[in-house]
Amino acid sequence: MLQQKPTRPTKKCHANGQNNLLLVISEFFYSAAKTLFSQHFVRVSLLFALIVWTVWLIVTGPTLALSNLIANWEASLTMIFGSMVAGGTSMGGGAVAFPVFTKILHVPPNEAKVFSLAIQSIGMSAASLTIVAMKTQVEWRFIRWASLGGVPGIVIGSVFLSPILPPNIIKFSFTMMVCSFGIVLLALNRTRRKRNLTIPTWGTRERVFSLAGGLWGGIVSGLVGSGMDLVGFSIVVLLFGLCEKVGTPTSVILMAINAVVGFFLHQYFVGDFIEPITNYWLAAVPVVVVGAPAGAMLCNLMRRKTIFRILIGLISVELVSSLLLIPLDAQLLCCSLFVFVFFLSIYYWMYQSKIYVTPSFVRSRSRSF
Repeated sequence: MLQQKPTRPTKKCHANGQNNLLLVISEFFYSAAKTLFSQHFVRVSLLFALIVWTVWLIVTGPTLALSNLIANWEASLTMIFGSMVAGGTSMGGGAVAFPVFTKILHVPPNEAKVFSLAIQSIGMSAASLTIVAMKTQVEWRFIRWASLGGVPGIVIGSVFLSPILPPNIIKFSFTMMVCSFGIVLLALNRTRRKRNLTIPTWGTRERVFSLAGGLWGGIVSGLVGSGMDLVGFSIVVLLFGLCEKVGTPTSVILMAINAVVGFFLHQYFVGDFIEPITNYWLAAVPVVVVGAPAGAMLCNLMRRKTIFRILIGLISVELVSSLLLIPLDAQLLCCSLFVFVFFLSIYYWMYQSKIYVTPSFVRSRSRSF
């Protein structure tokens, strides 16, 4: 008998295989999108983004909006990453915008500060809306009282201190404050210290701590356009002993409120929300209403240790960029050293205090966080 030759695969079979692969991929993405958009908080975030985009296009005009976006692409690109940081960490978008604008783009510190407050009033408000829609646990009592302290704080920082302090001292002092917090945060995460899910007790002492922290954070935000979130996070984590997964969304909402206050202050009272700041702002608005909620969603999925590593990474970048890009002199070094020691002492006192260590906790190495 003659042996039958093996048949070669035909082009038709090859085409069918490709079609089946495309069908599987399309079904996967359809299923993923259906699952994603079935979530209430995703729909809320998208609705807010669509409203902001619509208003942005109507007020600016499609042609002018596109041309401004192209002309100020640096601001948009910066805030793609900055908005993710704003929604997902306690550093805030201003902690990315201020250093990049002042150190790389050579924007004057006052303009960078006003831009940071203005853009965070949109981006972090969007992130806060997402946090509320996700029903993420936050410490509302601290938010209310720290926000009260933040109002006079941001006025003091923006109106009285910012005009008289040299720009380089403002920039490097912020770096030193952040680095001092990073050192204490490293020490905290090397221990098996217990974490609270809520502040165990709430009375006059806690209200005073919150008001004082809000005043402090407001002053820092008035100088560099960010800082209320970092200060609030340091207090709730180091002093009140909250878990970072609770402290982070708490600090995001706190900074959103402070940024809105600061934006209205500069727009209607100080009157320095003008060009080119408005152009930077209009170029970044359509980006942050997506990036900040996405950061908040990612934060809700990440473990506590992951959040800690991201914070340390951002603090390291802040330090290295300041050392490389800011000219150092004797006056700047002395002021920076004073700021570093001052804030390190405060952070260390909060870290050492065990006022709020109670049985109501989760372990720092718990898998659920």
